[in-house]
Amino acid sequence: MTFIHCPTCGDKLAKKAIGDEGLVPFCTPCNRPHFNYSHPCVICLVIGDTGEIALIKQKYVSDRFICVAGYVQQSETIESTAKREVEEETGLPVLSIKYIKSYYHERGDNLMFGFVCRVQKSAFNISGEVDEAKWFSVDEAREQLRDGSVAKRLLEDGIYAL
Repeated sequence: MTFIHCPTCGDKLAKKAIGDEGLVPFCTPCNRPHFNYSHPCVICLVIGDTGEIALIKQKYVSDRFICVAGYVQQSETIESTAKREVEEETGLPVLSIKYIKSYYHERGDNLMFGFVCRVQKSAFNISGEVDEAKWFSVDEAREQLRDGSVAKRLLEDGIYAL
């Protein structure tokens, strides 16, 4: 997010040199810098106890299967966000969670924190924002995920991380 106006007082921000940060949007009335940032979110590779991968389809996002993902809400940790998103979107309780690495998603200006979340394989109880959820073998999941996508990179980074 790039700040043009102060989110506190609404004044137009001016560029000001702040230490090693260089020129930063600065509000003179509030005497405060407003650093630009990417939106933090999580992306989760959901793995069942049999080793299969759960992928979801959300038509408002894509016509392809994708990994569970969502935005970090105020006062949440990235771990609690990952757990909440998996449980909300699949209806499956998370048994264990492991952070893998972060990814930058340019199209949405998102800083995505990648996790592997283990669940017990069972029937899904999907939320209203999910159109479909399905279990795939690792090779089938590779075929479903778009080449170069953050989801496919997480699959490759995370499948052997546990």
